[in-house]
Amino acid sequence: MGKEIERKFLIHQPKWDNLTKPKGKLLRQGYLLTDQAKTIRVRATENKGFLTIKGKTIGATRLEYEYEIPVSEASELLDNFSVSELSKTRYEIEFNGKLWEVDVFTGDNEGLIVAEIELEREDETFDLPDWIDKEVTEEERYYNANLTVRPFKDWI
Repeated sequence: MGKEIERKFLIHQPKWDNLTKPKGKLLRQGYLLTDQAKTIRVRATENKGFLTIKGKTIGATRLEYEYEIPVSEASELLDNFSVSELSKTRYEIEFNGKLWEVDVFTGDNEGLIVAEIELEREDETFDLPDWIDKEVTEEERYYNANLTVRPFKDWI
């Protein structure tokens, strides 16, 4: 059984802007199904595609099954079957032995930057980089699937 334990954080914008970052990867991400209990997501990068099935989030944990697919098929699925979509640039940053994935959203979610860390256990301890601001793990509006139907631009 696949399981994802993930915590989400907003970033401190000035500190993020001053951080030396690796090259980011552009991600196109769409949803074939999204409801309260599950999502089916397709993601395309420059040279890879992924099909991901996720269950309902409880705390910071949910079931997750992810499969690599040809990028051409991911693009076809996004073009022909996606009911909602977003794009973002992802930066992968190592900090004190942990991988942080920082998503800088574009389009209707421009201005939103969310950092995520995957853990082995919900109670696992880890160090926060100084560019982390506020935890939003349990705030559903920050879920990517929700950002496709109620984007950041509509929050204000």
